Amino acid sequence: MIMLGFSSGLPILLVFSTLSVWLTKAGIERSTVTLFSWAGFAYAFKFLWSPLVDKVNIPFFFKMGHRRSWLLLTQLLIIFSLILTSLNDPQNSVLITALCITLVAFFSATQDIIIDAYRIESVEQELQGSLSSMYIAGYRIGMLVGGAGSLWLASYWGAENYDHNVWKKVYLTMSLLMFIGIFANFISREPKKTRKFSNKTSLHFKFFINILISVIIFIIIYSNLNNPFTDKNLLSFLFTLLKLIICFVCSGLYIFLQIKLKIQDPSIIKESYYNPISNFIKKYGKFALLILLLISLYRMADVVMGVMANIFYLEKGYSVGEIATYSKFFGVLATIIGGLFGGYFAMKFGTMITLFVGALIASLSNLLFAWLATTETNIKYLISVITADNISSGFAGAAFVIYLSGLTSLKFTATQYALFSSIMLFLPKLIAGYSGSWVDVMGYQNYFITTALIGIPVLFLIIYISKKVPIK
Repeated sequence: MIMLGFSSGLPILLVFSTLSVWLTKAGIERSTVTLFSWAGFAYAFKFLWSPLVDKVNIPFFFKMGHRRSWLLLTQLLIIFSLILTSLNDPQNSVLITALCITLVAFFSATQDIIIDAYRIESVEQELQGSLSSMYIAGYRIGMLVGGAGSLWLASYWGAENYDHNVWKKVYLTMSLLMFIGIFANFISREPKKTRKFSNKTSLHFKFFINILISVIIFIIIYSNLNNPFTDKNLLSFLFTLLKLIICFVCSGLYIFLQIKLKIQDPSIIKESYYNPISNFIKKYGKFALLILLLISLYRMADVVMGVMANIFYLEKGYSVGEIATYSKFFGVLATIIGGLFGGYFAMKFGTMITLFVGALIASLSNLLFAWLATTETNIKYLISVITADNISSGFAGAAFVIYLSGLTSLKFTATQYALFSSIMLFLPKLIAGYSGSWVDVMGYQNYFITTALIGIPVLFLIIYISKKVPIK
């Protein structure tokens, strides 16, 4: 799991932070560079094609088993996409670079679906803590290598003056490191689970194409609805919600018309989405909505605070070098330690207690930032706060992964977990986009205190749900 976690964590920063440095060095306009963040929609919408991964068996590599054959295919496609990205110079064709990096994001998100399902199906709930903590540790190491490691290589090979060959070597090196995940796949065993595969493979792929078209419709409409309330924070937030509703309605309308015109078989919709959601609702009854509310709120305090952290460090007077060393390097190590501790804690005391403790310390750690905002610039203070924050974040992250794993039905592993993980980040990411405006209004100290207070309702929600829907 630590090697598979590494394989999951490696590509994500090659899609975002490392790529943005490459494009900036290549002289691409800032507005164009930020558009590349749309490749991240692959991670947000991965639940849409997760039924394909769950229900369709691929004809080659079949002797490896369902999960491992899908995993090998996506790992090879990630390597292929990274090689294609490395060969293209964005100065010559930024559109080709955009296409290549979108492929990396798409196959990386698909790999995440498979590894999450593989982990959940491999062991019983009591052992999910150890697997989850190992996965998170590997994931963070992969992010460290894909982020700080790739930039260090670029700097070593002379990235200060733009040379395409430098970035070509960086991305080729990263593609070679993906073989760590392939090695892990070869030495792993397929989960012992009886499967019922769909006999409508062509219909599943047809539906998948329609889903891609609906996502494109979503992106086009969202990007063309300009917000007229840029200076009014509340109205701007409400307009963004309205934009999202309009986009979802239009995308859904496209699928609805496909069914009405009998272009798309409705049985695929039922099999892919209705059945997994219906299974979850039947299992948890009237508490299903409360559980979904908990999923959407659990990482709120952590995510909303984290968006402003680097800006806060810079405005506080800390250097880029200090931030890189203590936040990006030692911070990642602290997160790994927190994740390992969270996994061990879950095995000793159970999932719900670990979930509560994780939410509590993640919120309390935000108060340390409120304290840091009132102190003079001192590197020892920075190290202490970053270490405490990252340990609590790692602990809470491990607890949450274990909880989601326990909620997931083995009948619909990939689909349900992909849906849960998408819900987990949607609302926090939406609100976090307005965190800069919050700071402008209330200042850093009050902002960090507010983000800590956001975590309080989650604690009461965990206590209530643990009494009604206990998970070991």
